[in-house]
Amino acid sequence: MNRNRRLAVALLLCVAAALAVQQLTPAPATTVAALASVSDLPAGKTLSPDDVVTLDVPPALVPGGSFSNKAAVRGMQLAVALRKGQLLSDSQLLGPGLLAGSPAGSAAVPLRMADPASIQLVSPGQLVNVVLTSGSGFEQPAASQVLASAVPVLWTSTRGGKAGQWLAAGGDAEGLIVVAADPEQARRLAGASTLGKLFFVLVGTAPG
Repeated sequence: MNRNRRLAVALLLCVAAALAVQQLTPAPATTVAALASVSDLPAGKTLSPDDVVTLDVPPALVPGGSFSNKAAVRGMQLAVALRKGQLLSDSQLLGPGLLAGSPAGSAAVPLRMADPASIQLVSPGQLVNVVLTSGSGFEQPAASQVLASAVPVLWTSTRGGKAGQWLAAGGDAEGLIVVAADPEQARRLAGASTLGKLFFVLVGTAPG
């Protein structure tokens, strides 16, 4: 009888220990697949499947517009530099994703600057005023007007490398920048280079 009683007590202790371990052991975390860079990657790089790795990460850490399939990013071009292990999203690639977070109705507007060398001074993310200068200064008086104020630069021909999704294959990217503009700014900027020479002025923060 005593032996049976000791066996029952031992079984109860085992059950209690198992329940305690179950309570203290966290449930397996839910993860989803996401792509990350396998190394530091420069802006303008055209991605291949070897440039990214698939990671299992918690859903809360996955950015909007992320990718889970390596084939989906093949041939796409980075608009910004990536650090090793950084998760990839469409806002880091040339194309509509660069407008993520912009006000509704914003457009990506390509502009050809009158001084291509000046583009070396600007990088994606900087704010610029776009200025149109018309007139020759001789027969016609020179006049300048600001077409768009404090618009963010999305891409430049010097920082982004190939024209990628902004121009057809073989297009001339020299002197080009792409800015994010609201509908009214986009209307003023469209075809502005045919009216005179376009320049940009670096500015600090957006007004207001």
